[in-house]
Amino acid sequence: MEIFSSYNMIIGAAAIVIISFWFNGISKKTNIPSVLMLIVLGVILQFGLKFFMSGEIDFEQNLRGTLEIIGTVGLIMIVLEAALELELKREKLVPILKSMAIALIGLIGSAWIAALILYQFIDGMTMLAAWLYATPLSILSSAIIIPSVSGLREDKKEFHIYESTFSDIMGIMMFYFLTGGLDPETDTGAAGFAGNILLTIVIAIVASYALVLIFQRIKSQAKQFLLIAVLLLLYAIGKKMHLSSLIIILVFGLVIANVKLFFPGKTAIFLEKEKMRQIYHELHIITLETAFVVRTFFFVIFGITIVLASLLSLNVALVSVLIIASIYAIRFVLLRVFIGKDILPQVFIAPRGLITILLFYAIPVEAEVAGFESGILLFVIIATSLIMTWAMIKDKKKMGTMLDEIDEELLERNKAEDALREHNKSEEIGDDDDKGEIESKDDPPEEYDSDPDESFPGALK
Repeated sequence: MEIFSSYNMIIGAAAIVIISFWFNGISKKTNIPSVLMLIVLGVILQFGLKFFMSGEIDFEQNLRGTLEIIGTVGLIMIVLEAALELELKREKLVPILKSMAIALIGLIGSAWIAALILYQFIDGMTMLAAWLYATPLSILSSAIIIPSVSGLREDKKEFHIYESTFSDIMGIMMFYFLTGGLDPETDTGAAGFAGNILLTIVIAIVASYALVLIFQRIKSQAKQFLLIAVLLLLYAIGKKMHLSSLIIILVFGLVIANVKLFFPGKTAIFLEKEKMRQIYHELHIITLETAFVVRTFFFVIFGITIVLASLLSLNVALVSVLIIASIYAIRFVLLRVFIGKDILPQVFIAPRGLITILLFYAIPVEAEVAGFESGILLFVIIATSLIMTWAMIKDKKKMGTMLDEIDEELLERNKAEDALREHNKSEEIGDDDDKGEIESKDDPPEEYDSDPDESFPGALK
């Protein structure tokens, strides 16, 4: 039987989506990231495919192109999904700037320490190459964080959405800035890089306003995937022009989610509010669903490409542990400085994932180092995801314990109030009885009226 027949592929794809939906339900109950379960599913499929197929197959080489395409689409959908959930209000300016500062300092600090570690322990590693390899390992994964923090307190949830989104964008910008340094002829330096960002922001704002004004006038109901296709086109063209294309996606999402802010005063006449509300609602649903499907297949395919033997190297374990320790040490200091004492479980929510894998595959050939083992990448991704899982489960138990304590306290208080109420009631009854006895003793004997006009004899006066 042909394993890769069309019907078998359809059955397999449908089964993966159904299993992923089931994983999401398990994740909400246990706080184990669904992404981790998808990677494990991919590893299981790898063994299954090797069993049914004769000969050795290099899954990593064969599926790398597919992984890059799916990962890029997934990244766009995830950033757009996050942007559509962000409200830009004056009171949220400080949290946004704070999360941006933490993301930027954390990214640069983690990359610097990781680069030093790689430079010391990997043979043939130059300092520039070390920075290139360290950058993907220093970027937070919004693909893992955003679906995982829904159960946290609202302010903590928003912090993680802002931080992970900024980390994705700034990490990609930093990576391509470093790749530009490989070719001195095309390297424009810091000034050129700043100009590139400014140009990207201008294009993003102009494109966002144009898309809003055009798409609210399209009468066809089937226009959401057309809008997504335009965004994918803008992203790809931006990449061809060496722009920071992810900023275009972020700005568009922010404009759609905050149209009142971007169309203030008299400019609101250009908006058809009912249509804009419909576009936002439909786009949010489609983005959410698409991000779910793309993320599902990306991490399953990544699991299929994993070379588990690379995890058995002592050097891989040593380098990975040092990088992981530096990640959490830097994160602890940053959160302590910017946020204060209430930094749990935020300090442990720092998984690496989709961006890390995508940028690792995007390292230019001239910068590749033969001594670098992909097991380091895998080790860091799995370890940071497991640490986040442990922190989330512990936080959930802590919240459950606190709620139990509050319930017990309320129960005890209610019992005490009931007892006090019963005591006061019994005292009131006792007082009434005593009062009745006193009145019966002190009152003079009743006199009877002998008026002959009364209707019955002995009527009380």
